[in-house]
Amino acid sequence: MDKVKVTVDGITLEVPSDYTVLEAAKEAGIEIPTLCYLKDINEIGSCRVCVVEIERAKSLQASCVTPVSPGMVVHTNTPKVRAARRLAVELILSDHPYECVTCPRNLNCELQSLAERLGIREIRFENHREEKPIDTSTPAIIRDPNKCILCRRCVAVCEQIQSVNAIGPYGRGLSTQIGPAWGEDMNNSPCVQCGQCTLVCPVGALYEKDYTEEVWDALYDPDKVVIVQTAPATRVSIGEPFGLPQGSISTGKMVAALRQLGFDKVFDTNFAADVTIMEEGSELLDRLANGGDLPLITSCSPGWIKFMEEFYPELSGNVSSCKSPQQMFGALTKTYYAEKTGIDPANMVVVSIMPCTAKKFECQRPEMTASGFQDVDYVLTVRELANMIKQAGIDFNDLAEEEYDDPLGISTGAAVIFGATGGVMEAAVRTAYELYTGKTLEKIDFEMVRGLDGVKEASVDLNGTVLNIAVASGLGNARVILDRVKSGEAQYHFIEIMTCPGGCIGGGGQPIPTDRDIVKKRMEAIYEVDRNMPLRKSHENPAVKELYETYLGKPLSQKSHHLLHTTYSWRSPFGAMVYKDDQGVWALDRAAQGGSGNKGDS
Repeated sequence: MDKVKVTVDGITLEVPSDYTVLEAAKEAGIEIPTLCYLKDINEIGSCRVCVVEIERAKSLQASCVTPVSPGMVVHTNTPKVRAARRLAVELILSDHPYECVTCPRNLNCELQSLAERLGIREIRFENHREEKPIDTSTPAIIRDPNKCILCRRCVAVCEQIQSVNAIGPYGRGLSTQIGPAWGEDMNNSPCVQCGQCTLVCPVGALYEKDYTEEVWDALYDPDKVVIVQTAPATRVSIGEPFGLPQGSISTGKMVAALRQLGFDKVFDTNFAADVTIMEEGSELLDRLANGGDLPLITSCSPGWIKFMEEFYPELSGNVSSCKSPQQMFGALTKTYYAEKTGIDPANMVVVSIMPCTAKKFECQRPEMTASGFQDVDYVLTVRELANMIKQAGIDFNDLAEEEYDDPLGISTGAAVIFGATGGVMEAAVRTAYELYTGKTLEKIDFEMVRGLDGVKEASVDLNGTVLNIAVASGLGNARVILDRVKSGEAQYHFIEIMTCPGGCIGGGGQPIPTDRDIVKKRMEAIYEVDRNMPLRKSHENPAVKELYETYLGKPLSQKSHHLLHTTYSWRSPFGAMVYKDDQGVWALDRAAQGGSGNKGDS
């Protein structure tokens, strides 16, 4: 790459010729403020917060979209620049509600931080903002158009990363809003409730639906047995809201905090992840042996499942019928564990701590009631759990580490790596190889499916039988693989799809900020946990063995199918389920709120 010489605030340096002024300034150790900017995703220069003065330029330039040129001289902190930035932020604030103390993003709001940085203490312009209705139609995501600053970050992520296009700008001038087309609510849009928009929204215009008060009520109820499960990815991110370095492994502290909050039992979703491998691995081997639909596609990610129902329903037969680990755990807790302990499942409340907002949607799907009750009652994000810990006055960093409860707290390294893209695939191969060949797999680290590449392909030799596999994270990348399957371009046997870039460690319920560098650190930590586990293959989990010996019988048994497997529905691109009415005519069920099922012959 050719380099050019530029000068930024008196510092002369050479930078690649394809750099922007913003990137050149960063190389010089100068941080130019931004608001709408997301590297490689949303580079539109619309907010004008990043303006700089460039010698011989007729006007101030947005540094995020202005390329460097040889000999360019840039000034980032002149009176003219400072005045322009203050004006831009004041104008945004003039159309913004003054509700900072009650906003979900209070003290973690980019607009709030920017106003503080620029020393804004008053707004010179009269606020003529009209109150707009808040969209609470989905179980997972709340959209507050009153706080939207039209930065379009959410639009860019939804379109470019997830390829869902659930939201976009509509209206003109001062009437412009960001939301679903035609002013529909989120539930009547293709939104998969992944929450990636909540990670990039700089303010509180998009955030998860909060169920912490319902959980507090359950904890205070002496008649309820409140059981909590924690997802694999939570242990490498929960420390971040408490100032611990990104990627810190905080499993034991998290367990201790949950006990202090009052949960009766603290279990690990990893137990159910090991069960998932037993069921899904067996399903793969069954299809290979008996000619079922191939490729088999994993079903752990609820955002991907809704995406499939919306955009690729013709591939529903290829998707594993296995429920996600979260839902398997709920079903087993209110049946197997309830019988084992003599606890009435009617008095059980199962809470999930998840890195994912779509899990809130998943637990409310009407078919997730195999136990006779709603299998999982409430889902909290990592952010919500952190808030609960703070509300309780618990010093997270000072907690002594504690262990999960038995038996649903016993797990393997294979389950841990579910939290990273490629992890489900790797865990499944570890078990499938040994079940298929009857031999011990010596090298269990499958480097070819690891890493942050959005699409990964590999082949695995099962003692002479070659298994062609693919891994995708981010729904835009899922489209790439699925379109190859549909066209016949690629012949896979097994595909893993995760909704969020990097997998669950980059989930929409993770701490803010979450970016590629942070995801990489969490991924490294996930694999460190795996390496240090005494057991690293799902079929070696003694608690899982006991489950099958004493309760389920074997993988894919009638009982396991009832409790641990599910079916899917076709949905329109508007979020409603598609079903056949009494006359056999395809129709939309717009009354269905966030759920799916088998209404009619779907």
